[in-house]
Amino acid sequence: MPRKISDIGEKGLIKRILSKTKKSDFSSIFLDNFSFKSLSDDAALINLGDQYLVATSDMLFKSTHFPDDMSYNQIGKKAVTVNVSDLAAMGAKPIGIIVSMGLPRDMLLNEFEEMLDGILDMCSKYDMKLIGGDTNESPELTLCGTCLGIVQKENVLMKCGAQTGDIVAVTGPIGLAAAGFEVLFNKTKFEDLNPNYKAHLIEHALNPKARVNEGILLAKSGFITSATDITDGLVSEVDELIDASSYKIGMTLKEELLPITKEILEMSNKTGKDPLEFALYYGEDFELLLTIKKDGFKQIKEKILLYEIGNVTSSGKIEILHKDGKKSIVKSRGYEHLSPK
Repeated sequence: MPRKISDIGEKGLIKRILSKTKKSDFSSIFLDNFSFKSLSDDAALINLGDQYLVATSDMLFKSTHFPDDMSYNQIGKKAVTVNVSDLAAMGAKPIGIIVSMGLPRDMLLNEFEEMLDGILDMCSKYDMKLIGGDTNESPELTLCGTCLGIVQKENVLMKCGAQTGDIVAVTGPIGLAAAGFEVLFNKTKFEDLNPNYKAHLIEHALNPKARVNEGILLAKSGFITSATDITDGLVSEVDELIDASSYKIGMTLKEELLPITKEILEMSNKTGKDPLEFALYYGEDFELLLTIKKDGFKQIKEKILLYEIGNVTSSGKIEILHKDGKKSIVKSRGYEHLSPK
């Protein structure tokens, strides 16, 4: 029986694309060794002399990326944020975005205006411009953004480069967005949840923010050895940093150091779910995941809020050190489009 793309999933498809792309015989003054190395990164690098033009693209669908509770203004904002987050993971300053829109015929004009305002508001927040796009008819609201940024060559952050002994860190609490979606999708279950906790969780789910300023400052520090943003879950992103390394590395995450907030703990008590599930396997946080030279971590932490969550090892595995001192191997999983059933 012929195989389907769902048999190998999104990551399998990407690996096939990369294997064929890297075999192609092509050279250009606009591409260098790092340009080709960045093929498996969060964004592409285009050689501009002493700088890289950083380009990324994300496609979002109403049915899979925008819950019913998300307003059209929030939809527009998220379409920009998910693209800008990829630039933040490379240490780049955003300069502009192109947004192509697949629009249903029955979409109301005021809904379109609200969405456009969200796009423009977020462009203003990230100090960049809406510089183009396309509109077409589509049975489902679909937004495809292509975002451009600039970074000095010596400052660019990439997924490869983690070294044994590096500190693993994140820029903020993890699992908040997932917990927020849990509240939105199960409203009656959380009617008695602390209203402030509920509002905080929902805010993270519906109004994500990209860590642009942090990415730029971290890139300039000279202490970051690898970086990515957390879109598909912490463990999934850790696995990508390990996979991007040119030699055998692993990572040990320490349960007692994971920044799991009181909101998640209370929500977990009500659902019976392990709070670690929210921290390890759910995405949409858009925090940055970093490996940092040990001798530079304290210096960076004085300028940027960071949470140390583990260290880079030579094990070739993802492990978690539990609070009771026991260690276990963690299997890579997280959200993945076209995932095998």
